[in-house]
Amino acid sequence: MTHAPAVARPNVVVAVLALSGIVVSLTQTMVIPLVPKLPDLLGASASDTAWAITATLLAAAVATPTVGRLGDMYGKRRMLLFSLGMLAAGSAVVALSDSLAPAVVGRALQGLSAGVIPLGISIMRDELPAERVGSAIALMSGSLGVGGALGLPAAAFLAEHADWHLLFWSSAGLGILGAALVLSFVPESSVRSGGRFDVPGAAGLSVALLCLLLAISKGADWGWGSGLTTGLFGAAVVVLLLWGWWELRTAEPLVDLRTTARRQVLLTNLASVAFGFSMFAMSLVLPQLLQLPEATGYGLGQSMVAVGLVMAPNGLVMMAMAPVSARISRNLGPKVTLMTGAAVVAIGYGLSIVLMSEIWELVFVSSVIGAGIGLAYGAMPALVMAAVPVSETAAANSLNTLMRSIGTSVSSAVAGVVLAHLTVSLGPVSVPAENGFRVVMAIGAAAAVVAFVIAVFLPGRTPAREEETEPVAAAH
Repeated sequence: MTHAPAVARPNVVVAVLALSGIVVSLTQTMVIPLVPKLPDLLGASASDTAWAITATLLAAAVATPTVGRLGDMYGKRRMLLFSLGMLAAGSAVVALSDSLAPAVVGRALQGLSAGVIPLGISIMRDELPAERVGSAIALMSGSLGVGGALGLPAAAFLAEHADWHLLFWSSAGLGILGAALVLSFVPESSVRSGGRFDVPGAAGLSVALLCLLLAISKGADWGWGSGLTTGLFGAAVVVLLLWGWWELRTAEPLVDLRTTARRQVLLTNLASVAFGFSMFAMSLVLPQLLQLPEATGYGLGQSMVAVGLVMAPNGLVMMAMAPVSARISRNLGPKVTLMTGAAVVAIGYGLSIVLMSEIWELVFVSSVIGAGIGLAYGAMPALVMAAVPVSETAAANSLNTLMRSIGTSVSSAVAGVVLAHLTVSLGPVSVPAENGFRVVMAIGAAAAVVAFVIAVFLPGRTPAREEETEPVAAAH
């Protein structure tokens, strides 16, 4: 089985897929500078405009495993094009809106593009020569950081100096460009799992995730002990149990739980939750520290554009670590790469507890953390794909991405609780205390240590080059 376009131009295929990942990541981060302004821009309360963020999170959680499974069944490129199309359509809807409802709908459509990176990684496994897979996967994983590095300062600048709708028109254009490049240069994988789509499984997982993530993301507003929040948590548990019962008994499940329960897949997914938690802690602390007034004694009084520029090196370092991650995995195995990444992230957060009073200190510690995340994110797909059949790579990678998203959601909730309870008075308002930021950083370090401990129990692996040869060859 041959794929001439990929064999002739593997660099082009990798570049196009990585660009698609950057576009999606950029779109997810570009709304951050707008968050404080959304109530005025959309004529709604702050609690209502928060749905512009929550809708994307919920849609992404539902779409990621579903699109991954559909990619395995009907074609990964086909679902990649669908995802980029949803990104462009959602961006256009937001760009045309001046009120809350269409903006939330558009942001939900944007969330349906969350499967682009796991789909791209799976295409790489199917189409690239074995010796190229490790470095290409690390690069694709690193595209997550570059999108944020470019998106934050650019979005902040446009938000301050231009009409905010331009942000979303730009996103729509990038989505269309990405889809056109994929259509032109990325071959469709001939690897198919076949079978029928598990509609009850998809519906059950979607309901469970909606209940879980809605409770996590809105619990602080509704009250963690309120009937609505606890009811949603309870519903999530019940539906997940019923979903698991169904998945173990149906012939063609959405998620093969027996494969997922393999030690290597299970532990990698658990490490992904811990890494998602750890990664997001810095993203929550840094903007607030930089923007708090200097009158607090620890705030740095910077603009949102400056925040974007300070955070940019974190994402660029993530991408720069892609070849390093691939080299370590090739020589020592992805388990060692994951452990190294976790250790580096823990060190970075440990340093941040004492280095947060100057801009250069924040740039330094965020870059250290970015380096660790770049190492780990390149190793996780390699660990997952080495343990699953080639016909299930998109579903397995999508589930791994979902685990990371759950980690970031929990991180946001935990950090919000900490910063809301550890405050100081600044005139008539309360703002997060310096010790609150230190506690969040310490929690981030602890999450990285948890990821390290989990990685220790992964099976020992041979170097990645040898691991990848058999599955990639099987695809052809």
